[in-house]
Amino acid sequence: MLHKILLASFFDLYLCAMISSFETSELLQLKKKSKQKVAVLAILRLILFLLLGVFLVLSFAEHSLFFLALLASIAAFVYLIKLFNQEQDFQRLIQALIRMQEEKQLRAARNLGMLDSGEEFVDKEHPFANDLDIFGQHSLFQLLNHTVTASARTLLARRLKMSQKDEVSLVFQTAIQELSKQTSFLQLFEGLGKAHAKDSRDFKVFETWLKQAEQWKVGYWVPMIIGPVLGLSLIIGALFGIFPAALLGVWLLVGVGMMAVSHTYLKDVAGILPTFSQTKMYRLWSEHIQAQDFQDPYLGKISEAFRVQRFSVSKGLSSLEQLTFLIQNRFNLMYIVLNAFFWLDFMLLRQLYSWKKVYADSLGGLKDTLDVWQVLVSYASFTEEEQLTCYPEWSEHPTFQATSISHPLLKPEVAVSNDFTLDFSTQTILLTGSNMSGKTTFMRTLGINIVLANQGLPVFAERFESFPFVLFTSMRNADNLGESVSSFYAELARIKKILQESEEGIAMFFLMDEILKGTNTTDRIMGSEALIKQLAATNARGIISTHDIELSSLENELSYLKNYSFHSDIQEDRIQFDYKIKSGPCPSFNAQKLMQLMGIKLNQSTKEA
Repeated sequence: MLHKILLASFFDLYLCAMISSFETSELLQLKKKSKQKVAVLAILRLILFLLLGVFLVLSFAEHSLFFLALLASIAAFVYLIKLFNQEQDFQRLIQALIRMQEEKQLRAARNLGMLDSGEEFVDKEHPFANDLDIFGQHSLFQLLNHTVTASARTLLARRLKMSQKDEVSLVFQTAIQELSKQTSFLQLFEGLGKAHAKDSRDFKVFETWLKQAEQWKVGYWVPMIIGPVLGLSLIIGALFGIFPAALLGVWLLVGVGMMAVSHTYLKDVAGILPTFSQTKMYRLWSEHIQAQDFQDPYLGKISEAFRVQRFSVSKGLSSLEQLTFLIQNRFNLMYIVLNAFFWLDFMLLRQLYSWKKVYADSLGGLKDTLDVWQVLVSYASFTEEEQLTCYPEWSEHPTFQATSISHPLLKPEVAVSNDFTLDFSTQTILLTGSNMSGKTTFMRTLGINIVLANQGLPVFAERFESFPFVLFTSMRNADNLGESVSSFYAELARIKKILQESEEGIAMFFLMDEILKGTNTTDRIMGSEALIKQLAATNARGIISTHDIELSSLENELSYLKNYSFHSDIQEDRIQFDYKIKSGPCPSFNAQKLMQLMGIKLNQSTKEA
């Protein structure tokens, strides 16, 4: 198979689909041999370039028949450039696939430090993103993100910040189920993107330009026809002695003057058009999508757009790719010479006008569509890599139930799963437990899986059913010296937001960790009890964790409150945890033992106090 691939002299999607399933060792072999092929092509290209100069001189100095050799050399040189570019594209794809396999291994090991953290999306004021590690180091974003363009990356971040599922979540859910099974499609889509996502420009600027009328003037027909005809006639005439060779110099000067007519506009267009690699990436993606036959209605709809347009998107991008290459390489030495002889700029202007007239409508909105595809590929790749099968079930009643739910950011082999139910009659779960017993991790487990469910993604559980709550957390409330804000005040401000939204009738799911920890025990217990009762008058439901075991007695007087807890087992100089949630309040705490283990010597009077 490797031999057949190496013999291939073209770059197409079938070839790519084949290598996308290769192991890293096979890809490294391909990369090595591809580098050798690129080196050979580079040498041959240099030799041919030198021959061009030789044949050009001989055509005028010796015999006009050398002009035929010059033409043949030009054709061979152009063909070698094509082969060279194809082989480089092939090499870039191989490198992208190798990098993808390395990133997959990093994600599987939950070694996420080398992956894009999405740090700029961190927002401490967000209802839950900061508390649940959605962005930043060791975050859900690092586990999920397979996008390659800045705009798709932003779209993914925006969806991850959703506090509640939307209509798109439901169509995404069925789409992800089908897409996650098409491994070759996913790998090739991402690989093609990573291979060509460089030096990208703002596609929105290009889409705005598409709506503007193109600058083609009737008078341009004259130089477009005269340039090639007279230029070729003068060259042939000079070769056969019909015209003096000096006349070519005069013609070149005229050609340089004609270049000035179109220079400014083409220079501006060169800065507007997507880069050559960006256009190629969009074209390859379009061809890849166009070649698929999806059963899911939503996938069928957004892929059909690439097939049923009056003028094919992929053909439009293919033509644009050629135009972009010429326009953005107008200062290439060979093009400058040919342009001076044949006034090629006017042909470019006509091609640009004709292309825009045919394809402008077909390419409108292309970037947004491909951004959605990148997000879908990210979701489906994540689902396939994690082998997730539990898709959320949405209830019409304000309840929550999960079976064997675990935290996505923990290594699967060490993550402890739990069952949890918040029924219709319960509004608040009071969660008590020893230090380090797993309270905070459990709350984050619920929160981050709700975030996944809101995307339409499967969750880390065996079963997951929930009402479409609005998620809000209060867990990491840090002080801010610059704003003279203490952590206690920051927590109060957070709780105020929860109260304000819940009192507006919003069905909220809240997660509050170690409530009011910044104040004394008496005030904390009094404030916590007041908050629990105030929340009971709203549609808010959720969990409050605390070290104040005194609050657990509220279960006896408040029918809507239930106690759950995490326990620890102290054995000699060790504290053991099972990280399993249990019904009822925590029977014992471990703070004193932990302090002793850390070297703090507690005397009897201190213990009694």
